Amino acid sequence: MKIAVYGKGGIGKSTTSCNISIALARRGRRILQIGCDPKHDSTFTLTGFLIPTIIDTPQSKDYHYEDVWPEDVIHKGYGGVDRVEAGGPPAGAGCGGYVVGETVKPLKELNAFYEYDIISFDVLGDVVCGGFAAPLNYADYCIIITDNGFDALFAANRIAASVREKAHTHPLRLAGLVGNRTSERDLINKYVEACPMPVLEVLPLVEDIRVSRVKGKTSFEMAECQPNLNFVCDFHSNIADQTLSKPEGIVPREIPDRELFSLLSDFYLNPNSGKREKTQNDQQNTLHDQRDTSLGFTIIRH
Repeated sequence: MKIAVYGKGGIGKSTTSCNISIALARRGRRILQIGCDPKHDSTFTLTGFLIPTIIDTPQSKDYHYEDVWPEDVIHKGYGGVDRVEAGGPPAGAGCGGYVVGETVKPLKELNAFYEYDIISFDVLGDVVCGGFAAPLNYADYCIIITDNGFDALFAANRIAASVREKAHTHPLRLAGLVGNRTSERDLINKYVEACPMPVLEVLPLVEDIRVSRVKGKTSFEMAECQPNLNFVCDFHSNIADQTLSKPEGIVPREIPDRELFSLLSDFYLNPNSGKREKTQNDQQNTLHDQRDTSLGFTIIRH
């Protein structure tokens, strides 16, 4: 199985990807996580340091490609998760998307690409060009990381458009959204109501999750000394279990940009409309519950 994880830059995508990889490894799967960001920090929380990249390795071998071995580009991390970082050119000096598109080639040449149960591509930011969309050419599923905010959902919608485009020629499906670092999900609900797609999980706003990135540790590793974080690991384990179940997934149909802009901005400009609808629904549910109780039993609605 191959998974491509996308989302707006700074949304906590790499932190979430690493935790999902650990959860999958703890289910007995052999995992390779490929970091597709020129900053080459996707897998930082699995080791606490930046590993050599696909770009760095040939240079260290004086460009004698015949001397490059799998262990030169694939590095072991916490929990037994193997990691690769694509890397990229210096800022302003080349196309990072091209490097991402070319990363799979050396892995295939080293006979390493098909030796894993699951390969996870952690791809930077929004889909901005064909190079950064390249992991979708290999993926069975795309997972979109978002939060309960305008910009992240706008990026999610653009990623959904890329999934739909790639699904024309590849067996790709959107597994669903993962809400990250949010105490509310009302705007996420508003979006998926207009653009139907599964919501795999919504992770709470927990400072320790953000701090784990700075510490270079996954939530699973931190939980070994801080048992109170086990509940955070349960969220990631749930995402892993849903992925392992091989969900049917969907081919999304994104919302046109202007329509989405109006939908999301209206939510902020007219916040009381959503509350009014919720109040009306609550009142209707209360009446139904009272009617059900009068029959001798109560139906509890979730």
